[in-house]
Amino acid sequence: MTASIMPVTHVHLGNGLRTSPIGLGAAMSVYRTSEAQLDREEALATLRSAADLGVTFIDTADVYGQGHNERLVGQLMAERPGEVTVATKFGICGDLMAQRRRSRADRAYVLECADASLSRLNTDRIDLYYLHRIDPAVPIEETVSALADLVAAGKVAHIGLCEVTGEELRRAHAVHPITAVQSEWSIWSRDVERSVVPTAAELGVGFVPYSPLGRGFLAGTVSAGSLADDDLRRVLMPRYHDQNLSANLGAVASIGTVAGQVGATHAQVSLAWLRAQGARFGLPVVPIPGSRSPARIAENLASVNVSLSAAQLAVLDQIASSVAGPRSRDADWISSGRER
Repeated sequence: MTASIMPVTHVHLGNGLRTSPIGLGAAMSVYRTSEAQLDREEALATLRSAADLGVTFIDTADVYGQGHNERLVGQLMAERPGEVTVATKFGICGDLMAQRRRSRADRAYVLECADASLSRLNTDRIDLYYLHRIDPAVPIEETVSALADLVAAGKVAHIGLCEVTGEELRRAHAVHPITAVQSEWSIWSRDVERSVVPTAAELGVGFVPYSPLGRGFLAGTVSAGSLADDDLRRVLMPRYHDQNLSANLGAVASIGTVAGQVGATHAQVSLAWLRAQGARFGLPVVPIPGSRSPARIAENLASVNVSLSAAQLAVLDQIASSVAGPRSRDADWISSGRER
């Protein structure tokens, strides 16, 4: 038995941005090499189902499918004018499939990317525009100043930052109010709690956890033999390496124990834990699990109906300390690597 969906309430991130309590990570072609390999109608059906269910906060990026995802989201926006809140990102260059990536965030590139995303989304304003990764060659003040100019020009409504440290967030917020930080945060990835989460709470900035289900792991959908040899999780994410994967299955067992107690699924418990963490730290939290299945989207949204006791939260809190492997093979690519 799983929790049913309650009437959808809304959450206010920083600066008044109103979203559904659960978003959709629309990285639907991030692991695909061409648009021809992406089932366009299947992806659009997923986006439409999400909106029908009340998941109206859609997150994408220019690098996902080399712009193809933005075009898909743009079609949804055209079909549902005023119904969805869309976030997109810029700042990662290169080919994710070929494992060649770098960050860029100079002023000229900010303005160029914004115009390209506006065109692909077929809109005149981006609801929430994120810097996808810090550019070590460009002061964050320069990047945020360019983003502020986009706000002044009416091309962007709200500014967000991904994988920033607490100190980087503070510097950025001094230039222009930041609405949301997006970083990985979940039962097994809690490094953001050391600095950036408390800083966001202090500054009134909302938090948007990506990979809140550990890319499927915390939902109980991954096993030692379930990943193909060419699955990018095996390549890019140490926790999915063979020597770590088996060890980490204990995390799934602990989540399953709590799930059985509350009559919910692994995914719903993992998302309910994040909501409880937001309450602990005093900031709004809107996770953006990714899915191409309407049934999974409905399941994730129903997590708003799941309450966890203090004892159950204590069990889940212990999981991160026993996880094998870092969350990224490149420490400098994520905020915790720059906080060392």
